[in-house]
Amino acid sequence: MRDLSAESFRQHLLEKYSLPPRARARVEKSTNPALTRPLRELWEATDLSAADFADEVSDYFGLARLGLPQLLAATPSLDGFSRRFLRESTIFPFRAPNGGYRLVVADPSDTAAIRAAEIVFGAAVEVVVASYEDITTVLDQRADADDASADGAAKGAVQQSDDDIESLRDLASGAPVVRALNDLLERAVELRASDIHIEPFRTGLVIRMRVDGLLRALPSPQGIPPQALISRVKILAGLNIAERRLPQDGAARVRVGRSELDVRVATMPTQYGESAVIRLLPRDRGLLEMSKLGLAARDEQIMTRLLAMPHGMIVVTGPTGSGKTTTLATMLSILNEPTRKILTIEDPVEYEIPGINQSQVKPSIGLTFASAMRAFVRQDPDVIMVGEIRDAETAHIAIHAALTGHLVLTTLHTETAAAAVPRLIDLGIEGFLLKSTLRAVVAQRLVRVLCDRCKVPHALTETDIARDPRFAVIGFRAGEVVHEAGGCERCGGTGYRGRNGVFEILEMSDDVRRLIGPQTDSHSIDAAAMQGGMTTMLEDAVAKCRAGLTTVPEVFRVTTVR
Repeated sequence: MRDLSAESFRQHLLEKYSLPPRARARVEKSTNPALTRPLRELWEATDLSAADFADEVSDYFGLARLGLPQLLAATPSLDGFSRRFLRESTIFPFRAPNGGYRLVVADPSDTAAIRAAEIVFGAAVEVVVASYEDITTVLDQRADADDASADGAAKGAVQQSDDDIESLRDLASGAPVVRALNDLLERAVELRASDIHIEPFRTGLVIRMRVDGLLRALPSPQGIPPQALISRVKILAGLNIAERRLPQDGAARVRVGRSELDVRVATMPTQYGESAVIRLLPRDRGLLEMSKLGLAARDEQIMTRLLAMPHGMIVVTGPTGSGKTTTLATMLSILNEPTRKILTIEDPVEYEIPGINQSQVKPSIGLTFASAMRAFVRQDPDVIMVGEIRDAETAHIAIHAALTGHLVLTTLHTETAAAAVPRLIDLGIEGFLLKSTLRAVVAQRLVRVLCDRCKVPHALTETDIARDPRFAVIGFRAGEVVHEAGGCERCGGTGYRGRNGVFEILEMSDDVRRLIGPQTDSHSIDAAAMQGGMTTMLEDAVAKCRAGLTTVPEVFRVTTVR
């Protein structure tokens, strides 16, 4: 009899596909006995889409394959199952046309989940296969394990006095409120959200999650008093629930399903109570590879050459949420070799990279970017990463570290790559020091990527271009094909799923260096860099638009014409 274990399926994939060395290494590690979900780990290690992976599973295990429309048309049979168990096991039980039971699974090797379903039904189940994404989508729409009695208990607790801290603490620790926050965290993980916003208004509590850079409103927990949910968040982050007049910041490590998350919590008093923002930082952020950043071929060659330099300073610029931290972490991952000592000071540490000494700022005890940098130069490092240059002191220490033989990576908040030069001069850095230490400035933004399942190709006409002058501004002509956002269950109706970077890399050429001085002008540097062949963020975004990765509205949402 053929072996139908996760290990044998892994060997099957390795034999069938010619994977790059790093991907092959990930796949070979993906069925470690310590892993609780071997097939999911295996899928995440490969470059296969969820649908292609499900096809492989169906073929290998000899089971029927269902698509999302078939799942949505099925009659769920969820009594006896908790919502958490369904999501953790990625299964969906439903009634078969003959009156029996079927169980949709993404991992047929998970015999424990199949056996649990048979115990609930008291009968054998027919196992069929669907993709991880499709099962998650149908659970979002069909599974609802909210307990009516728990809701009733929460409604009765609304009458508790806001001023009674002990009562509020008891209420926040009660099962309904704990369950409500856990459900929010689970939903955020499913949506791949980066932040959860919990905001009290006159009309009630508003819950929003930032998905692919844009906020998306979600239904608020029913029957949960706003002050109880906020208090639960504060208890989770170790904050003082009695203090409601001042902002507070905290952190925690939580388990959501079978994965662990680091969360950062920030509260702020508002007119109708306290609002809270929860930043989600998954502990396993996946393998950091330059190919996943979205760099064009020419820019990737430049980046590789820059990282091979023994010393100097590389600056990454962009607004908050533009992907700077991911780019820096990818650079560090590439530089991370046993022959190099790498030190970082960050706020907060978002990517944990084995082999790198990472520190987090703690201003309350005097550990700032500047004080950490002063200590770093006495630790004999090869590479230093400082999360952000916020003041003149940090800028001077970073420049002198680059000058004395270290490779320094850091970030700035500027609009373009060229604007970083006058910004550093404004912080008090002399022009001659910049000329000798600054190697390059990388500016970036994030554009949303079209959902592969529902994007719609459209051949431009003269009417389209006349109606929307943006097409002509970025060089599109009639007859060219662009793609537009559709909308399906997989992408939540937005037409987009995931984000990719658009970049411009300003190298310090001789022409650019000659322009650096007390009266440095970013426009002159920009013009010299473009004349020297620099690809601007707009040009990079347009190239991705032509390749069918994103849309024209996204290009103009994140970039400007200059």
